[in-house]
Amino acid sequence: MSLKEELSLPSYPETVASCTCLNLRKASRAISHVYDEILQPTGLRGTQVSLLMTVAREETSTMTQLADLLVTDLTTLSRNLKVLERDGLVVAEPGRDRRVREIKLTAQGRAALEQALPLWRQAQAYIKEHLGLDQWRGLISHLVQVAELSTPARDRASSR
Repeated sequence: MSLKEELSLPSYPETVASCTCLNLRKASRAISHVYDEILQPTGLRGTQVSLLMTVAREETSTMTQLADLLVTDLTTLSRNLKVLERDGLVVAEPGRDRRVREIKLTAQGRAALEQALPLWRQAQAYIKEHLGLDQWRGLISHLVQVAELSTPARDRASSR
């Protein structure tokens, strides 16, 4: 008996038709590819532009606040911020509470974001055009709902 039979694994087409995780990850990689390709002239990836936009919007944020806003863990956020900090786009400084680091956009980060925003808007327009405005709005609405699933899961994990 093969492992596939032993575990009663669904076929790949069945998995694609029903696995939320697989489909979201595939879609995420496809969307990331669109942003990365369009943002290439800036030297920034779509994920970096999103992080810079979040830092700029919040003006001053702690690591924990940013992690919560982006629904990511502190280790991943720290790793991503280190690259931006190395490149002079953000700075991490001790906050009022010296145990907490506050993340701020630098002047160089602001300039990079100003350069990236027109291309980011171009990527947004490309996706809206290819999905259609109604489909795009529905997708965003559903993705917001999906992202909200993580909060209770995180709360459950921390209470163990």
